[in-house]
Amino acid sequence: MRTTILTRAGRARAGRARAGLALAALAGLASLGACSSASGNEDAVKSDGSVDLSKVTLTVGDQKGGSHALLQAAGQLSKMPYKVQWKTFTSGPPLLEALNAGAIDVGGVGNTPPLFAAAANSNLTVVSGASMGAEGDTIVVPKSSKITSVSQLKGKRVAVTEGSSANYDLLAQLAKAGLSYHDVQVQDLQPADALAAFSSGHVDAWAIWDPYTAQAQLQDHAKILATGAGLVNGMTFEAANPDALKDKATATALQDYLQRIVKAQVWSNKHRAKWAKVWASETGLPDAVTRKAVNRRVAHPEPITPKIVASEQKMADAFVKAKVLPKAFDVSKYFSDRYNASVPTAATGGQS
Repeated sequence: MRTTILTRAGRARAGRARAGLALAALAGLASLGACSSASGNEDAVKSDGSVDLSKVTLTVGDQKGGSHALLQAAGQLSKMPYKVQWKTFTSGPPLLEALNAGAIDVGGVGNTPPLFAAAANSNLTVVSGASMGAEGDTIVVPKSSKITSVSQLKGKRVAVTEGSSANYDLLAQLAKAGLSYHDVQVQDLQPADALAAFSSGHVDAWAIWDPYTAQAQLQDHAKILATGAGLVNGMTFEAANPDALKDKATATALQDYLQRIVKAQVWSNKHRAKWAKVWASETGLPDAVTRKAVNRRVAHPEPITPKIVASEQKMADAFVKAKVLPKAFDVSKYFSDRYNASVPTAATGGQS
């Protein structure tokens, strides 16, 4: 693997270029999404206005060890009154590109991908959330590294998936250490490529999330330099395509789906061993990796509130200040409390 070394000014220009290209791609897909066809679930709406969920297909975007694995482990995939078509993505940014283009109806992502998508004026609406803590959101260094603090990353090569939750964690960790985002040599890599670069010594550090943190620790004996605990909000979100929300049948299925996600999240807190086993089976990761990841994650489903939106706005503003995103924007336009009245009750068994 060839790693390009840039001057500080060159790195800054390259960083802005990468962000610009990503936003341009999303903007292009936004126009495509705006012209996308209807969901295909129109026939599920009966003449009396009720919905026959057996005629509905919900297309869901997923990530490694994500919603499908969680729902399966918790027994929430059985007896679904509608069909689910799953599409798997390497991380949040490409998942939201697909959402924006109308290729999926809903998908789960971390706290940062919606901000990059919103900056490109993409088609998305965040409809539910959960706090997972942030102990598994880390910056790791190789076992032989002499780096012992974030401040020592100045001038170093750091792998991160730009636009992912790890991107904000890296930004926040650098700021806490008195460094700017452009003080490091950012290597924009998807997780699998970043793992290869980290394992082969082509990068000095890796900003990542679980289960990759656990994988790096157990397989490469990586050392954790910093965690996001107490620094980042640790949120994950379910984001929907606005066109799916406008379609009565799809929106009805989505309500049930979101409730199942919440129930599964609550279940995972009480059945860690079983959840870790299914997660390992779904991803092909060793049981030890998923157990380690599960044991430092506690899911707290949360409704979409002004406090959560304000936290995301703070993050967006930080990216703009760091010149990673081009201009300020209103985050609240991309969040909806539409399902607040029903989704939180699933956490207490108040609604099926």
